[in-house]
Amino acid sequence: MKVFREALIIFGFLTACLVFAEASKERYDNFKVLKIKTKNARQRQVIEELAENMKGFNLWHSDDKEVHIMVNPQKLIYLQNVTRSYQLPFQVMVSNVQSLIDAEQRAQSTDDLSFGWTRYYLLADIEAFLDDILAKYPEVTSHIDIGTSYEGRKIHGIKISYKQGNPGIFIESNIHAREWITSATATWFINQLLTSTDTDVRDLAENYDWYIVPVLNVDGFVYTHTTDRMWRKTRQPVEGSRCIGADPNRNSDSHWMESNGASSNPCSETFAGIQPFSEPEIKAVTDYVASIKERINIYLAFHSYSQVLLSPYGHTTEHADNHDDLMAVAKAYSDAVKALPYGTEYTYGTSATSMYFTTGSTRDWVYNEQGIRISYTIEFRDTGRYGFILPPIQILPHCEDTLAGILALVKKAKELKYLEVKYAL
Repeated sequence: MKVFREALIIFGFLTACLVFAEASKERYDNFKVLKIKTKNARQRQVIEELAENMKGFNLWHSDDKEVHIMVNPQKLIYLQNVTRSYQLPFQVMVSNVQSLIDAEQRAQSTDDLSFGWTRYYLLADIEAFLDDILAKYPEVTSHIDIGTSYEGRKIHGIKISYKQGNPGIFIESNIHAREWITSATATWFINQLLTSTDTDVRDLAENYDWYIVPVLNVDGFVYTHTTDRMWRKTRQPVEGSRCIGADPNRNSDSHWMESNGASSNPCSETFAGIQPFSEPEIKAVTDYVASIKERINIYLAFHSYSQVLLSPYGHTTEHADNHDDLMAVAKAYSDAVKALPYGTEYTYGTSATSMYFTTGSTRDWVYNEQGIRISYTIEFRDTGRYGFILPPIQILPHCEDTLAGILALVKKAKELKYLEVKYAL
């Protein structure tokens, strides 16, 4: 009887802990995401400034045609009045953000304990997956110690190399914490490179060196699981501000804080940090990339969402000197993905012209400062129906899209002579 009572006490304690943990999470009950059509930069700026300067709004997406903004139900009438004042047509894309989060969490709890791609995983699970891969394939894989985050977490990566003398491809994933589909895709892609028997995939795996970081923003990623599913930034406090974190994809030292491509407001989602490389995660990954830049021919930054490939530049609408080649390679990716049964459509263009101005991105830093001539941000599924909360049932179809796209991207880049070995053996 004593053992039974003790078991009940332990069960009650664990249940209470679980209830407390769930209660402490940020909730988004009846928060909506509106798609607002804009005709010019001024109209877009009006909506963006709401997210920048007022609580209750969160920018999800912006381009030259429309803005997607999440709104607290208490601020919905205010937003509707703004759209009416500027005669901006809108539609509700997501009627209740919390319902999407709840559905995502139900999928988490119904899966088995093995690592697969029918659910999203915690950082510890992803790290265990990498450890398992390293143990299973010691002859062709090696661990990359990228560095340490603000909160003291190790940033883990993996190198896959079947032989010396291969050109290199670097994949950065989950720099924005809430973009869970990116690390899911990165881990699936790692597994494919090592296990697929497809002839094209074997060629991809064995004739290129792969450097892959599944979760770069480790602190933010953990925070999205424990506290706030919609968190985007790092977790380093900002001196003199109540707000936490910077946008790690605005923190590299490449045209930092130019052209309205980032914010100086610590509470903004696009806060660039107090100075370039102020975020230890970005300092770590850029130091690592700089140390092996002669071994990297292609740099891919996995993001979500919008289904678009973004090439340099983000700080200006001027074209890079190899713009035509960058567009040809992006088109190859887009065409290959659309040809699959899912028919997923990707657009492509420069960051500044196809989406918005961005400064201090890792994509532009490797292109401008490290001479890596094929560099893209790839914004994954979807175009707004689910946004950052892509249902787990779409993980595998999306991963298949990505593999087809990368196969075509690499093939075209090779055809255009961007995959010549840059270093002496």
